[in-house]
Amino acid sequence: MTTPVCTSASKAALSGPPSYGTTDARYATRPRYPSFSSYVRARGPVLLRTARSLTANPSDAEDLLQTALTKTYVAWERIEDHRALDGYVRRALLNTRTSQWRKRKVDEFACDELPERENSPTPDPAEQQVLHDAMWRAVMKLPDRQRAMVVLRYYEDLSEAQTAEVLGVSVGTVKSAVSRALGKLREDPELSPAH
Repeated sequence: MTTPVCTSASKAALSGPPSYGTTDARYATRPRYPSFSSYVRARGPVLLRTARSLTANPSDAEDLLQTALTKTYVAWERIEDHRALDGYVRRALLNTRTSQWRKRKVDEFACDELPERENSPTPDPAEQQVLHDAMWRAVMKLPDRQRAMVVLRYYEDLSEAQTAEVLGVSVGTVKSAVSRALGKLREDPELSPAH
């Protein structure tokens, strides 16, 4: 694994609002954290959710977050603008997960069978959960890069520009990859009841 290095470009990105240019009020009001541990206590649950959206295994998500937080801890003294911390950790999560994807070809297997559901005339919370789970399984079947883009766009609610910035690709790449991913999700047989 590589140790993050703050270059002059990354320092500039960390010195103002997050590098993807948002003026969102949540960044303006985010406090300066007195210590690394206070940051982890405050933001850990949100960051763990992001890690879980990048991997199917909860234990792998925890390991992924630990690795990203270790990289953040090493760079803690060099990060001047604490409004950019979440972006820094998300970038470390994505870089670490991308490295893992490159090292091993396939470590996840889609399940061919779904539990049977009873059809009911009114929306049932259990049925909605089944649909949510089916959607998540369909997302997990997407190629790694498309999955990362769908997660950032629709689970993390980032804009196309923000997603492109986090992944280091063009906005056009994000648009075309997300469009292809949505096409695959529409064709997924597990999601046919949602049409």
